[in-house]
Amino acid sequence: MANYLIFILALLTLSACGGINQSSKLAQGKWRAEIAMQNQQLPFNFEVESKGDSQVIYLINGKERLEINEIRYVNDSVKIYMPFFDCQIVGTTNGQKLEGVYIKRLPDKEYRLPIVAVFGQTARFDGTPKAPIAANVSGKWDVNFIEENGDSSKAVGVFAQNGNDLTGTFLTPTGDYRFLAGNVDGDMLNLSCFDGEHAFLFRAKADNDSTLTGTFWSGNSYNVKWIAKKNPKAALPNPDSLTYLKKGYDRISFAFPNLSGDPISLSDDKYKGKVVVVQMLGSWCPNCMDETAFLSAYYKKNATKPLAIIGLAYERNPEFIEAKKRLDKMKKRFDIDYDLLIAGTYNKAAAAATLPMLNHVLAFPTTIFIDKAGRVRKIHTGFNGPGTGVYYEKFVEEFNIFMDKLLAEDAPTQ
Repeated sequence: MANYLIFILALLTLSACGGINQSSKLAQGKWRAEIAMQNQQLPFNFEVESKGDSQVIYLINGKERLEINEIRYVNDSVKIYMPFFDCQIVGTTNGQKLEGVYIKRLPDKEYRLPIVAVFGQTARFDGTPKAPIAANVSGKWDVNFIEENGDSSKAVGVFAQNGNDLTGTFLTPTGDYRFLAGNVDGDMLNLSCFDGEHAFLFRAKADNDSTLTGTFWSGNSYNVKWIAKKNPKAALPNPDSLTYLKKGYDRISFAFPNLSGDPISLSDDKYKGKVVVVQMLGSWCPNCMDETAFLSAYYKKNATKPLAIIGLAYERNPEFIEAKKRLDKMKKRFDIDYDLLIAGTYNKAAAAATLPMLNHVLAFPTTIFIDKAGRVRKIHTGFNGPGTGVYYEKFVEEFNIFMDKLLAEDAPTQ
């Protein structure tokens, strides 16, 4: 029995101190990683820094730096947990190289993709481009994503090329593809993004300065062809026109539990006489992450005004406890002061059923603007985040103007 207790104490001690081999900790500085998926190599960059007694990792996509602060070592093994996505990187490292797998968990399955990362490399796509620049792809593009069955969906590509370096994104009616970074190598366009939840790879051949033909790969199985034509007037439908109230309605109603399990209703006294912004979101949704960062800061800045924001969360896991875990992380990450309610699951049809007065739920996020009288004044589908540049700036400007208008209106008399 005594020997058994000593063995248990030894295990507990190892667990408590992490069993860290200091020489195996990831070296501080810049790294280049590749995820093997669908016979392609998706490259991304990250940087390791010290923060007090711990380390943090910053995923780098163009101007974006996403912080990861949960890194666990045991001997030469490392686990890197994504901030609130149900994803992680697990591998072995000697401090200069990491080899392992990227794991993404979904409610009914998980998949694993091989990953290799090397310290000290800063290029994204295979180092120095191998061919002279044959095209300039800067500007706006009309894009068609074409499924295998022939169905197509429209997008607008927005790219900025500086020599071989390339950044940009794709805007769609339901949101954007966030920060993409890569290069132009000869007549080939290469762009990628890894934000912990999504692994995106875009490649295309520039037939000339006005036509692109390529493929988009996402995760372990999805891929689609795409064709783009340069068009400075490329545009999408008005995002304020895609989701609307059914005939006969001028307001919405709901009652869902908050993170403490208490029922919250839009008719509660705390919301009466206030402008209310209802955010339909999911902790799994990167566009929602961008919108939440914006709304959290806006709410703090306008805390003294007759304003309320309610986040309706539609999560992948239908269990309350599991959904709460994800939302607690999101709440902490973005320092959210407004109410978060667990409204349902991320299936769009199921989400629409929770708000039957809407014609549909086309995208996460969807944002509903309600005036002081409780009437819906506007519904905005999707979100153009910081990765869209001037489109994000336009959204912020229009949001502020519209909110100022609603906040300036008189509250209804009781």
